Amino acid sequence: MDVYEPIMGAFPIAKKLWRKIIENKGLPSPDAVGKMLESIGLEKLFLGKGLGVFRNNFVIALLIPRENMIAVDFVSATGDLSDALELIAYYDREIDCYVVEIIPANELEYEENLGVEPVIIDAKTFELKSYPVLGEFKQGKKTIILKVDSETYKLWKESGKLNVCPVCGGELRWRGKRAVCTDCGIEVVVDEER
Repeated sequence: MDVYEPIMGAFPIAKKLWRKIIENKGLPSPDAVGKMLESIGLEKLFLGKGLGVFRNNFVIALLIPRENMIAVDFVSATGDLSDALELIAYYDREIDCYVVEIIPANELEYEENLGVEPVIIDAKTFELKSYPVLGEFKQGKKTIILKVDSETYKLWKESGKLNVCPVCGGELRWRGKRAVCTDCGIEVVVDEER
């Protein structure tokens, strides 16, 4: 898995959090989230005193656990905030659900639309109540590729939004199990191996 930009780290961690919330019947521990960050190739620099710092050559991730909430800020290693993202996992009492969402960390400077649908999990049944399209990124020859597994593709198809880019909300053009966004240029590939 390649993590060259904040979004390339946020997507796979959001998917791992989704799976862990269902498995644990609640939010995972900060240590478990730290292991998730390491599993995508980020090195742990510090974990303790209510903060975790992870990084590779391109992205820095700050793990900030709070009561009933976990936040992970993904920032470009250059320090540029225009593409920084915040991944938040929390329990929402009003709708009695666990929510995992990816939002621009700095909405004033964010240059693009972010079309990521949040993960919403019923807190009683632990069934999915939304249709998130999350996966792992890979750097292709000409484009960035988002690989989604067949289970995610099935959920996405059920949503009726196969023509909507899961990254920016733009229009997707499909050819078989591959699609390209006409707005952001991301290529989406359905990975049958998983």
